Amino acid sequence: MNSFLKAAVLAVIVAVPAAAFAQAQPQQQPVTRAEVRADLAQLRAAGYDPSDWMHYPENIQAAEAKVAAQRATAYGPSTNGTSQSSQ
Repeated sequence: MNSFLKAAVLAVIVAVPAAAFAQAQPQQQPVTRAEVRADLAQLRAAGYDPSDWMHYPENIQAAEAKVAAQRATAYGPSTNGTSQSSQ
């Protein structure tokens, strides 16, 4: 019985961190095409030019920083990929 108790304790010790890690992972939803297009439109509005390959890392990073700053200072929740229609 003593070896069974040791095995059970060992199983619990191994299982608890695995369960905690599984719960800590955020659930990622797949990104829709509309969300990708909306993000690209925001980046273009912030100055990103996909055809400017000579300044590729700098121009996308600068545009992403501008979009992030706009989202941080925006009032209300993020509305990525959503639209509102008036009826």
